[in-house]
Amino acid sequence: MLTVNDLTLSFTGQVLFKDINLKFVPGNCYGIIGANGAGKSTFLKILAGTLEPTKGSVSIEKNCRMSVLEQDHHKYDEYDAITTVIMGNKPLYEIMTEKDAIYAKPDFSEEDGVRAGELEAKFAELDGWEAESDAAALLNGLGIGVEKHYTLMENLDGRDKVKVLLAQALFRKPDVVLLDEPTNDLDIECIEWLEEFLMDFPGAVIVVSHDRHFLNTVCTHIVDIDYNSIKMYTGNYDFWYESSRLMQQLIKNQNKKREEKIRELQSFIQRFSANKSKSKQATSRRRLLENITVEEMPASSRRYPFVGFEMEREPGKDILQVSDLAGEVDGVTLFKNVNFTLGAGDKVAIIGENDLAKTELFKILAGEKEAKEGNVRWGVTISTSYFPSDNTEFFDGNNMNLVDWLRQYSKDQTETYIRGFLGRMLFSGDEVYKPVKVLSGGEKVRCMLSRMMMYSANMLLLDQPTNHLDLESITAVNEGLCAFKGNVIFACHDLQFVETVANRIIELREDGCVDFKGTFEEFNEWKRKYD
Repeated sequence: MLTVNDLTLSFTGQVLFKDINLKFVPGNCYGIIGANGAGKSTFLKILAGTLEPTKGSVSIEKNCRMSVLEQDHHKYDEYDAITTVIMGNKPLYEIMTEKDAIYAKPDFSEEDGVRAGELEAKFAELDGWEAESDAAALLNGLGIGVEKHYTLMENLDGRDKVKVLLAQALFRKPDVVLLDEPTNDLDIECIEWLEEFLMDFPGAVIVVSHDRHFLNTVCTHIVDIDYNSIKMYTGNYDFWYESSRLMQQLIKNQNKKREEKIRELQSFIQRFSANKSKSKQATSRRRLLENITVEEMPASSRRYPFVGFEMEREPGKDILQVSDLAGEVDGVTLFKNVNFTLGAGDKVAIIGENDLAKTELFKILAGEKEAKEGNVRWGVTISTSYFPSDNTEFFDGNNMNLVDWLRQYSKDQTETYIRGFLGRMLFSGDEVYKPVKVLSGGEKVRCMLSRMMMYSANMLLLDQPTNHLDLESITAVNEGLCAFKGNVIFACHDLQFVETVANRIIELREDGCVDFKGTFEEFNEWKRKYD
């Protein structure tokens, strides 16, 4: 359906990828992954036809309709939400527009009547009479209520705009749909709706995403941009990740116990393909996995940062007690009547629709803000380390280099020790001497994580720690928190992160909170039944 032929792309003499040949077929979902700067979004633009490759071509079968998730959130400001969604099917929208213009003429002629009749026939062929109801169903599924369907796009907030543009890309199930970070700004319910929609999607879906849960749920294939090449592998992200690590180990030990490693890899393939998946495509995926050979397994050049939290002191039984807590910003109450007590080993995910409310709770717990009402009582043995969602004050206008910046938080002031810590976070060579004010968003997050690790606290407070991070860094933070022996309270939009780290869920609401002891998946099942 969509074929990439001998594709090469280079910028200012630097080759991003070359001699790429791929085929994307209906019924499959392809997740595009790669390190930051590898060219994921660029490759998507080439597939969409908005960027010309240096060499090669992209071809699509005749009469196939392609749609792309629009990135310009102001492009449709003059249109209402329903109309914006219908514009996702360009032929249908053009017929509707021309037809309406003819009927609006004050001097309707015989020629106009003939043309209107032709358009009505085409309109009926395209099920035009169902267009508004189909668009409304998509909007409803994404959480855009009926009261907003005819609201101008310029009057919708940022999150609602994203949802409307996503509905536009999915409208009338195009043959090929290209999605760049489709889960950004979506709440949990909308992400689950989108996952279900895409699992039943008959066409080809090609998606760039940092959401591992999403990639694992919907993807049948992973398209990896690495080594200046693009290769396609069968399976979801977890399968790619585990097999990539095993293959790297195999490559490193080519002359040492090679046969043993090959048997380990083959055993892994069999175990993974036997796992029961929740996806409706599970059977076909297992058949694909069963046919994989060792030679087809991926190997990656990516480096993963090391994230490991050590406790200087074991926590006692008295951890944290929150009583009748209320928080406000600018006189507006964000939450109230929040009560919970933490015990040993509790790792709590704070969830809820209002990110501002969650951030306010973290600031109160970290002692940076006073609560409107209520009390926070920490145990005498508890030491805390706080990761704020906004780290601007730590970096903006700061002329320190990385070594001096991190030295502020270190007991060991030697440069060798500091550089060792920075090396774990993939800062090496002369990189450690650049000023922190010029760091990228992801680099700043890695610095903040290094700062946290140096405190050796037994209670970690993390507000959106995965923002700005690539998949490799998210995975490292995820594994570091899973291995941590102390307590954790965190908020995160990465569903797999929440599912794998948290053993307790607290849903923050305006009038209180829901305190659930169990995993996020168990919480969702409970909520569907009882809430």
